[in-house]
Amino acid sequence: MTSPQQLLLTGLPGSFLAKKLLPALATNPAAEVLCLIPPNFAEQADELLAQLPPNQRQRCHPVVGDISAMDLGLSGRAYLELARKVDVIYHCPAVTQPGVDRRVAEALNIGGTNEVLELAEASQRNPRIVHFSSALVSGRKQGSILESELLAPAAHRNVVEETLFRSERMLREAMDQLPITVLRPGLIVGDSRTGEIDRLEGPYLLIMLMLNAPADLRVPLPGRGDTSLHLVPIDYVVQAGLAIARDPRSVGRTFHLVDHNPPTARRMFELIAEEVGRPGPVGSLPTQMATALLRAPVLDRFSHIPRAFLEQLATHVEYDDRNTRELLAGTGIRCPEATSYLQTMINRVRAEQRKRAESPAPARPTPTVPPPEEEEAEDSLEPSANGN
Repeated sequence: MTSPQQLLLTGLPGSFLAKKLLPALATNPAAEVLCLIPPNFAEQADELLAQLPPNQRQRCHPVVGDISAMDLGLSGRAYLELARKVDVIYHCPAVTQPGVDRRVAEALNIGGTNEVLELAEASQRNPRIVHFSSALVSGRKQGSILESELLAPAAHRNVVEETLFRSERMLREAMDQLPITVLRPGLIVGDSRTGEIDRLEGPYLLIMLMLNAPADLRVPLPGRGDTSLHLVPIDYVVQAGLAIARDPRSVGRTFHLVDHNPPTARRMFELIAEEVGRPGPVGSLPTQMATALLRAPVLDRFSHIPRAFLEQLATHVEYDDRNTRELLAGTGIRCPEATSYLQTMINRVRAEQRKRAESPAPARPTPTVPPPEEEEAEDSLEPSANGN
């Protein structure tokens, strides 16, 4: 009898992407999923695993460890045993919130990638590494970005983009020795069918702003609005990402998981306004002026929209996806058009607002990420001395 394929999944339980990958991996009856879980999140991970159907749950096995620690925080014996049996490593970024502290982002995103590479190097099975990065590693660079391209931009908008870029560079350097596939999703939003999302950010904050702002207020649009808005629903990222990763032709290559025909920022603004019964956006405004207006107290109190997202709305960039289209040809897997799930996104925001309105206000928690001014500092990151 053939032994089941051993899959190691990182990023649980905090990563929304990892949580959506888990059931997709566990549906394979010929695989077992080893879930790397930080020690202080064991209870949360148990609750997540308990939600799986019994036949999927029995294929999943927690491995208590630390993605940023030496040898994944495992004993020497446990580490060697894991290295001996793992066949594929699905590595999800541990930090994706732009306002996170630099030391945390570097320890988890860069340190975690380094630990994954060392685990693969310690194995004699030559395990595959499937790394989920982000198309946003291109930073503020404008124009067409190739999938094969990994050039340091003039600047990154925040520390998450920077650390994901540096992680990719480590993987690129190891591709001659290890079978590695890099997947770069665009700006991930919720499930295109159910609307499920772990937190409201980016375009959801724009929807929230339009829902809550005065009915006659026209929201300013950064730039001319002719830039592409590179949204991609989580269900497509999982489905397309796994199909590509399982294709032998994906080894040693990078893939943009994006909408091949993305809508413009202006078009999405107009559609959101139409759906929520608000006036359309103001005509062309200089990016800095529109950004300042959106961050002004009169609007910011309705929805705090991070500067990084506003800058994305004004960055003229197109992500080439010919590698992705090549490997998905004939599979029937295609990225849904943003207009097809926009109402689902709006419904999700409305549902979250109703839930918050019906729930008693919780005690204010101790902040776990820096205050807004910390994010502002990260928004103007310049390349460091080593070229990152």
